[in-house]
Amino acid sequence: MSAENFTLWVSEADVVQAISLPDAIDALEYGLALQAQGRAMNMEKTQVLWGDGHTLHAIGATIEGEQVVGTKTWAHTAGGATPLLLIWNSGTGRLRAVIEAFALGQMRTAAVTGVATRWMARPDAAVLGQVGTGKQALTQVAAVCAVRPISEVRVFGRDAERRKGFAESVRNAGLRVEVAAVETAAACVADADVVTLVTRARAPIVGSAELAQGTHLNAVGAISPEREEFSQEVFARCGAIGVDSVASVRRLSKEFRTCFGDDDAAWHAARPLSEIVAEGAGRPSAADLTLFKAMGMGISDLAVGLAVLQEAEVQGLGRHVPHPTKVKPRLTRAA
Repeated sequence: MSAENFTLWVSEADVVQAISLPDAIDALEYGLALQAQGRAMNMEKTQVLWGDGHTLHAIGATIEGEQVVGTKTWAHTAGGATPLLLIWNSGTGRLRAVIEAFALGQMRTAAVTGVATRWMARPDAAVLGQVGTGKQALTQVAAVCAVRPISEVRVFGRDAERRKGFAESVRNAGLRVEVAAVETAAACVADADVVTLVTRARAPIVGSAELAQGTHLNAVGAISPEREEFSQEVFARCGAIGVDSVASVRRLSKEFRTCFGDDDAAWHAARPLSEIVAEGAGRPSAADLTLFKAMGMGISDLAVGLAVLQEAEVQGLGRHVPHPTKVKPRLTRAA
């Protein structure tokens, strides 16, 4: 079958075989470099709500440097979700791939933390404080460990049994770190070189007083306007602030909206991660704290999805399904 006549369907198992989390970090960094050059662009997230808090999402991007465009869509319900990433050839509009995107989504969410930590944390960072033990937490830990010489991980979550279970999962993940489950968020982040917040908190759970000088803070859990994870006092100590998408943070982050409001000049302090990567300067030497805020963006999905697709093609993964063929609509009911 000619390549023009099929679309590649890539399953969850294919995704996991195709790339690892460190591969995803490198793929996203490449996508961010293209964004800084004006060769990749986000389609901002859109969503609609129905029922008891259910949401339909769509997010996408273009990567002109690779001749692809793509969108990820999913319905988030109490019964679960089934995210799919669709990738088209940007020159012909042909559908190249449909990628099952649960594992991909976990990797891209962690990968942006990995890239931010690579460029904003101290090179010798050895202690990670992980606040939050949910579905995204293990990949978040692994992403930080992939880019810094982490030797100790402290974990905190509100539920003691889940906290202990999560600590055990970190121990069994092959990361070669010492792991301790602690009883408070303050104990988790005290003297940590890197702190990652991935929670659904509706009020700050970490404040300025708990963070040591030299800490890099990743805040990746509060992605809707009713949620916040860190206190306003943190901003005053930050020597550098990075975000994945300024537009999304400005629209949806309670922490940032409270701090910067509608002051356009103040918002210049929040720099796109793509600019930080392109600049290549790393953490400012005199920085007290550095802060990274992620809301989720289409370039993350498409850059990681493209890496999956390219490796799937090399390894012969996925299955070919017929490419959609145009058929004229019926204009009248059958007799």
